[in-house]
Amino acid sequence: MTKDHQDDTAPPSDIELSVKALESLLVEKGLVDQEAVDALLELHENEIGPSNGRRVVARAWADGGFKRWLLDDPNGAIASMGYVGSQGDQVRVLENTDDVHNLVVCTLCSCYPWPLLGLPPVWYKSAPYRAQAVADPRGVMRQFGSEIGDNREVRVWDSTSEMRYLVLPQRPPGAEGWCEEELRDLVTRNSMIGVEEAQRPATTQTP
Repeated sequence: MTKDHQDDTAPPSDIELSVKALESLLVEKGLVDQEAVDALLELHENEIGPSNGRRVVARAWADGGFKRWLLDDPNGAIASMGYVGSQGDQVRVLENTDDVHNLVVCTLCSCYPWPLLGLPPVWYKSAPYRAQAVADPRGVMRQFGSEIGDNREVRVWDSTSEMRYLVLPQRPPGAEGWCEEELRDLVTRNSMIGVEEAQRPATTQTP
């Protein structure tokens, strides 16, 4: 299983089938370019969708009071920023620390906090990820380029339709004193799932 894995063995829902049929028809008629569709989906998965989650994490990094609120009452704190929706009614925020690293999976389907992270990536829905995340979470993170030391406990959290999770990654060193807008650039979708750590500031970047 890699971050580009395209194997998704879960049967598509009726809505997904209808969307795929409409997409195929539009492409066949020459009304929509397939590459444009793929690029749009990629944009929503990686940039537009996770932007809300990035703002939540950046505010928690910059504002200790908001961070405490987010951990104690995540739904209230998140709602205060206007990020609510049917796929994010109940969210628990998991803080990464020097001692604990959290990773999120949905072993039965692909439950995901849509209002915060947008569309779930294909690999998150795939059977290989769902299985390996539970059996070998360190191995999964290694495939995404993250090595978690043996001195840190790795906790795997299984999302359900009743409870979804957002990982609060550690603020990387070198970003002390940065404003929220600057901090957002260090937060990735994958770090909010837990398969990666937050990005470190570039050596040429200044607050």
